[in-house]
Formats: sequence, structure tokens, C-alpha cells
Amino acid sequence: MRKIYLILFALLFITCKSQPVIITETPIEIIEPEFEVVSIYIIQADLVVTEFEAVLKINNPNNFACVLSSIKYELYGNNLHWADGVANDVLNIPAKSSCETKFRFQMNFINTNRRLLDDVIAMRQIKYRFRGQADIRFDVPKTPDYSVNFDCSGLSDVKKKAD
Repeated sequence: MRKIYLILFALLFITCKSQPVIITETPIEIIEPEFEVVSIYIIQADLVVTEFEAVLKINNPNNFACVLSSIKYELYGNNLHWADGVANDVLNIPAKSSCETKFRFQMNFINTNRRLLDDVIAMRQIKYRFRGQADIRFDVPKTPDYSVNFDCSGLSDVKKKAD
């Protein structure tokens, strides 16, 4: 009788033992965000120094949100160095969307090429180049921070910002 219970217990143990679960993580495809200067605004114009604001648009083509945690940038106008800087905790960008952020910088016209000064005063389009490095955190578990080098160029209007 004891043998029967032992055999039944062994069968029960064997049949109730769960199969191991194999978890395979599918690799996540990460597409680099795209950067674009939307416009450049004149905030305050003085005799020698003028303060500007560049509006930067970042497009997140991924299926998950990302955070632009820091950015180091250089901005050129008409092939001349215009500004550079570093910003932290910049922007949270939802999945499959874009957001804009603003960077303020100054131009000292004593140190600037006359052609760029004339284009700014006349509020003509400026040929810009915006380049640098951005650190991005993706809203996906176990995904490391991602560093993106960017280099974009185009034409941007120079506008007086409305008060």
C-alpha cells in the first residue's frame, strides 16, 4: 500500500512540475531622432550685442518615448560661428511625435562678419548649421542611454519675437 502512495506521489510530482519558461528578448530597433532649426528670433537688439533665441525641433520616430537629457551644440550662421552651449534635462518627446525647445544665445557684432550682421538687421534668411551631440534616454526598460551626433543645416528666417 505504501508503494502505491509513493508511486502516485512520484507521478503527481512529475506531472505537476512546470516546464521552464524561456524568455527571449526581442531586440529593439532604435531610430535616431532628427533635429531641425525651425526659426531664429531676435529677443533684444542693442548697439553691439543682440540676444537671440533659436527654436529647435526634435522628431522622435520611435514607437516609445525618449528624453533628451543633455545636448552640447554649436550653431553657425552663414558659415560663421554664431553660438555654442550645453543644456541639461532638455525635453521629453513622446513616441512618434516631435517637440520644440529653445536656446538663447548672444551675438557680439564687433566680432562678427559684416555680411551676417547685414542679414540679421534686414531679417533675411540665414544659412544655418547646427551640430553637436545629444544624450538620449529611451522609455524602454534595460535600454542604455544613447548618444547621437547630429549635423543639420538649412535656411531659417530671422524674426523679431513678439512681446
